[in-house]
Amino acid sequence: MNLTGKVALITGAKRVGAVVAAALADRGADVALSYHHSEREANSAAADVRARGRRALVVRADVSDAEVCTTLIDTVARELGRLDVLINMASLYRAIPFDALTVDDWDGQLDVDLRGTYLCAKAAVPHMRLSGGGRIINFSDWVAASGRPRYPGYVPYYVAKAGVKALTEALALELARDQILVNAIAPGPVLPPDDFTAAQLKAVEAATPLGRWGGADEVAKIVLALIDSDFVTGETIRVDGGRHIR
Repeated sequence: MNLTGKVALITGAKRVGAVVAAALADRGADVALSYHHSEREANSAAADVRARGRRALVVRADVSDAEVCTTLIDTVARELGRLDVLINMASLYRAIPFDALTVDDWDGQLDVDLRGTYLCAKAAVPHMRLSGGGRIINFSDWVAASGRPRYPGYVPYYVAKAGVKALTEALALELARDQILVNAIAPGPVLPPDDFTAAQLKAVEAATPLGRWGGADEVAKIVLALIDSDFVTGETIRVDGGRHIR
């Protein structure tokens, strides 16, 4: 897909999402960004898109709400004229010990990561059909994509991200006839959490075969590659510096 004049929506547009937005704008796309709590980060990413000469739209949305997802997608298509690419990045990431885990914790995680991904995709499909096709790129996690949990305390997160991988495969089959290609990216050590200590940073580097953090640009490269391809669908690509093979 040539992105010139196309429209992309990124949900959960902060940190890595901001870098992806800039990469899409550099390829000629107009970019919509949704946020739930991170308004400042979304507006900053939008300003960066505009500085690159493309249109940007910022919309507040709780992707766990079906009606809100439909409104979000319809607003983007109306304001920017179309929708060609959906990038589902909205996610929660929090450690909760199993004995402290509540039903609300479980529902909250799956509602954002899995339900939200499905709801946004479902709402986007009619708009993509109008354009003769499109791209949906979901975000899983390198641990879930590798098929086995490694870290205690992340039961809902692991299950949600494994579900995103399964959803990606199912949607790819369902939407292939519409030329809507659906893939997932499963990041590993790309950007460290803000509260990581120097020792934690070094430990991740030591556990990663390439011996370093990847950086958000590495994710943006794969996003662009999946958009460029006209024949890759149903895949989940780990961007983890080989972390899954150690």
